[in-house]
Amino acid sequence: MSLLMKNRGAILLLMFNIFLVFTGIGLVIPIMPTYMAELHISGSTVGMLVAAFSLTQLLCSPVAGRLSDTYGRKKVIVIGMVIFAISEGLFGFANTPVLLFASRMLGGVGAALIMPAVMAYTADVTTDEERAKGMGLINAAITTGFIIGPGIGGYIAEFGIRVPFYAAGVAGAVAALITLFVLPESLKKENQLRSQENPVPRQSLLTQLLHSYKEPYFISLIIVFVTSFGLANYETVFGLFVDHKFNFTPKDIAFIITFGSIAGAVVQVTIFGWIVNTFGEKKVISWCLLIAALLVFMTLFVHQYWMIIVVTFIVFLSIDILRPAIGTQMSKMAQEQQGYVAGLNSAYTSLGNIIGPVTAGFLFDININYPYVSAAIILLLCYFLSLRARKVLKGMDA
Repeated sequence: MSLLMKNRGAILLLMFNIFLVFTGIGLVIPIMPTYMAELHISGSTVGMLVAAFSLTQLLCSPVAGRLSDTYGRKKVIVIGMVIFAISEGLFGFANTPVLLFASRMLGGVGAALIMPAVMAYTADVTTDEERAKGMGLINAAITTGFIIGPGIGGYIAEFGIRVPFYAAGVAGAVAALITLFVLPESLKKENQLRSQENPVPRQSLLTQLLHSYKEPYFISLIIVFVTSFGLANYETVFGLFVDHKFNFTPKDIAFIITFGSIAGAVVQVTIFGWIVNTFGEKKVISWCLLIAALLVFMTLFVHQYWMIIVVTFIVFLSIDILRPAIGTQMSKMAQEQQGYVAGLNSAYTSLGNIIGPVTAGFLFDININYPYVSAAIILLLCYFLSLRARKVLKGMDA
């Protein structure tokens, strides 16, 4: 029996936890307009709420990854789920913008604790050959949470605008209890003791980010940042772009995004492992970057509805394959620092999620085509960077 199959129960529980977290993030989308009216907050405040989540996730991710290497994955995941539950309950209770910000910032802390620990746990319970499949399953849970979250939020809101957040808080608390009593610790005792005796030097986030260029996986971290930046750039103005250019309705926009996201989740669950094991992480990363760059640029020239669907579908699919491929590559290079490297991965993702939307909004105000031009150029440059990385990694393997 393979190591992944032996630990399938643990992987399913991790998928459920991650699914809950990202469903909780998505709950906000259909309900936020009502909150805006009730609390008299502006659109810019809503944008800052999104940034607040990513900011605290960025600040806490490297520390959280190091904690999971030192004290074990399970403890960090449970604490993260408890914080997530509190943040969701607080968002439902909030009657002032201050409490909304406190909720989102707590949510970012919870996500920062959970994400690196889950990725490190997955690396612990899979072999190198199974790593891609394991990472694909976790990323599929993330994608599915993003897709289903807004729908669940809109449906449960029929019972009360704050009910979805109370429900998410209860679900998070129950998941934390199940994890506490059911999930076995994946970090071997000897590795845990070794991490405690020889810990990664305690450094500030800024110091870790500045020194990460020395690491063999630095180019992979740059690709993580660029991918997050490019996708956030793409998604942030997608609705505005097709509304201004083609007069698409909210229903049209929702269908296009949902269709692309579901297709990506299906690929991650089914054939992602085969793709990576057949072609290797390096080739998969390079080709996904090239395809994403070309299709983002092509978005500027298509006009028919079905063509928009096809182009968006391919962009989302390439990104959904790219993300776990990079995670798989870095986890193989991390050795005994799985949590630390996963934390840096999460930090660079958050950095892209903060800078991407701000840049996209600024460029969109100048010209509606500029966000996609810049995203395509950056992705293309990153493709050439990945080719260089392939040569460097090939030399290291030799």
